[in-house]
Amino acid sequence: MEKTRIDKWLWATRFYKTRSLASHEVTSGHVQVGGQDVKPSREVKLGETITVRQGSVTRTVVVKGISEQRGSASMAQLLYEETPESVAKREAAQLQRRLAPEPALTISQGRPTKRDRRDMQKVWSSD
Repeated sequence: MEKTRIDKWLWATRFYKTRSLASHEVTSGHVQVGGQDVKPSREVKLGETITVRQGSVTRTVVVKGISEQRGSASMAQLLYEETPESVAKREAAQLQRRLAPEPALTISQGRPTKRDRRDMQKVWSSD
């Protein structure tokens, strides 16, 4: 087998949990082959470059194997190889998210109470 539908390949490589979800993501424009948006029926061949966006994570992979059956995760990883640039970008983004503080953690006591708001209004109105 030298080619298969992209939605089947994405499902077999475990990028998406179901084939219908893979098909929806392809239709939504979250998957490109060679930089071009494609349809779920687009056939994938060995050596093609696929860009897959899952939430805030974007991966660029090269097709190394074709399968229409979903197997184990270790077998699925043999079907593609992530490019070094994609790995570097993904790790940099992961580090940035880890170092960036959560906005909710900067609030020391949470939302002000009614009493706190009245006290703040007194201070502001006395100026």
